[in-house]
This record gives sequence, C-alpha cells and structure tokens, in this order.
Amino acid sequence: MKTEFAYRYAIYFIPALHSEWWAAGCHWLGRCAATGQTLKQPLIAGMDVQQFRLVTQEPRRYGWHATLKAPFELSPDASVASLLLAMQDLAQELPAFDLPPLQVSTEGGFISLRPVGDASAIASTAAACVTRLHGFAQPLSPADGARRRQTPLTPAQDQLLVQWGYPWVLDEYQFHLSLTGPLRSISDVDRQALVQAAQMQFETLPICRFTHIALFAEPVKGADFQWLQSLELRG
Repeated sequence: MKTEFAYRYAIYFIPALHSEWWAAGCHWLGRCAATGQTLKQPLIAGMDVQQFRLVTQEPRRYGWHATLKAPFELSPDASVASLLLAMQDLAQELPAFDLPPLQVSTEGGFISLRPVGDASAIASTAAACVTRLHGFAQPLSPADGARRRQTPLTPAQDQLLVQWGYPWVLDEYQFHLSLTGPLRSISDVDRQALVQAAQMQFETLPICRFTHIALFAEPVKGADFQWLQSLELRG
C-alpha cells in the first residue's frame, strides 16, 4: 500500500503485536490488521457462524483497537513521514502503563471492553494524541460535519466536533475496544451468548499493558484499515 495516498489515517491503541491480547482480539474479529490475514473466529454457543461474522463485520474493518484519534484525512501540507516523526516525539514523552481491568460491556448497544477503575492515564494519553497531532488532519468538511450531526450531539460535543473534528474526545472520550457492531437485530439470547463468550475470551487474560500508540490507514474509502507502525511509549 502506498501510505502517502491512503484515504484516511487513525491513531489507535493496540495491544503489543504477537501478545495474548492481540491474538485474542484479532481471532474474535476474524482478521489481523497487521498481516491482513483472515482468521478463524471462535464458535459462539447457539449462534450461527455467519451471524457471528455479520455482527463483528463493523469492528473487523477497523481492526482490533481502541481509538485515540479518530480517522482523519491527512492535510495536504503534511506527510506520513512527518506524522510518524511527531508520533515518535509524542511517544517518547508519554509513559507506558498497565490498563485497568477490561470488562465486557453492552453500553451503547454494542459489545465492547471498557476499563473499570482509574482511567486517568488513558484519558491523558488520548487527549495528547488528539491535541498534539491535530495539525496533521484536514479541517472537517461541511459534509463530514453534517454526517456527524446525524447522531444527536450535545452543545459541548458539537463544539468539540468543530474544534477537533470529532465529538467524542477530551471530556467526552470513552476508551473501549469494540467487539461487535450494533446489536439491534439479534435476540436477547444471542446477545447473552456473545457476552458470555467475550467474558471467557478476554476477562481471563492477564493485565493488558499500554505500551504503544499505533498508526493505521484506510487505503481507499471503505477498505479495511491496516496497521502501519507502532511507536513505543517511554518506560
């Protein structure tokens, strides 16, 4: 992929490549964003294989991650090389840390992993990515602004959208690793089966370390996001 010509880029948290956490998430979603390889997903009790693949379709496209800076188009004045240099400088200032325990949640109408406990280190890291790297993003277009406002926003969220190009940042930020897309069309029984399977897959893993920030790219509009590079945090 010619990264200089990708449609969009994003700054993500991902578990260390080749770690238990990376393998567990990639197999759950059915794709490794680092290799592009399609992976066999776990079997969910009572759920058809194709149905499970369908409910994980949305997060599979974005890759196994938690968003730090949401997908953006690169400014014409910037380059991937300059973005990576800025990410490297930022990573050298930010300390690595243990994530709080991650628990399965159905908040927002989809299944995800969310931290339980002190999330201040996560919040400050995400805020640094949003504010320090914002100059590399093209300004929000009127069309993108209108699309974002199709989801009702509070006045505070709208102001964040105008200033930072995304409404769920800074005080509105909620760290999560998505395990499914919206679950409006599945039964309560299937939803509970998914929750139980996710708990078995993830809540038994050791503490997850936040050791890198990662650059992902969407090569062309609608394509699967691909891992480009991870930048190691300090200490």
